[in-house]
Amino acid sequence: MVASSQTRFAPESLAAALQLLAAETLPPLTPYAGGTDLMAKEGNNGPFVFLHKIPELKAFRAVGDVLHIGAGLTFSQLLRQPEAPAVLKEAIAQIAAPAVRNLATLGGNIANASPKADGALVAYAAEAKLLLASYRRGQRLVALTDFYLGRNKTIRRPDELIVEVQLPTAHLDGARFIKVGARAALAISRVSLAGLLALDDDGLVAHASLAFGAVGDVFIRYPELDGLFLGQSRATALLIVEQYLERLAEKIEPKGGRVSAEYRKLVCIRLARWFLLSRLGG
Repeated sequence: MVASSQTRFAPESLAAALQLLAAETLPPLTPYAGGTDLMAKEGNNGPFVFLHKIPELKAFRAVGDVLHIGAGLTFSQLLRQPEAPAVLKEAIAQIAAPAVRNLATLGGNIANASPKADGALVAYAAEAKLLLASYRRGQRLVALTDFYLGRNKTIRRPDELIVEVQLPTAHLDGARFIKVGARAALAISRVSLAGLLALDDDGLVAHASLAFGAVGDVFIRYPELDGLFLGQSRATALLIVEQYLERLAEKIEPKGGRVSAEYRKLVCIRLARWFLLSRLGG
């Protein structure tokens, strides 16, 4: 079959989609989920393989303390899902307008590899993993932190699809997503933060993760700084906050753009301070 830029493929199973992506008789096909990011880019004229009819990409299930979220679930569907974490819903609710959320998917938000992607930032901070599938190579599980190579660049191969996002939930109680934009909603992030800080039954910090969006080519997180809080009591962790912020100011080097790098750096520090003090009761 000869495929032009106007050719449309709409497989009804994951296997059929993967076969299309692997077909040597076809030109490279672009996976098309909701298209909300894809259609905003110049030069994306197809041919496309549309993913909206694939049930395997719409699955949602909890296995232990991990949510398996189908990459093709739209943001609106996730907002209606009772088991979806509050912090993910908090981020999704601030993405564009309902019409966009009715089409946009978490898998597409991740695959687009924008450092301003709100839903993807929450998954990144939560140390999510991605299940990728290929017709010839089978499946592989990769950490989301390893998925990004740069702005709009990932390790996904041309014949692979993101099948699901595996989101750990053990430390999501009290997690927050905070976004600074030109408006309270319907705005692209100028700076964003997804923060997790969990205490164990003894009141000690069991997990900490602060990830920043819209400040570089990829999301930014410093595990070595998060580690300052681990094993500390709430009172001791409060005393460490300023040390964390000082070291954050030394390390983070945001890029300028619509707003200056200096502004982004200041906002990162203020968002981190607000989250840590609010979570620790300071």
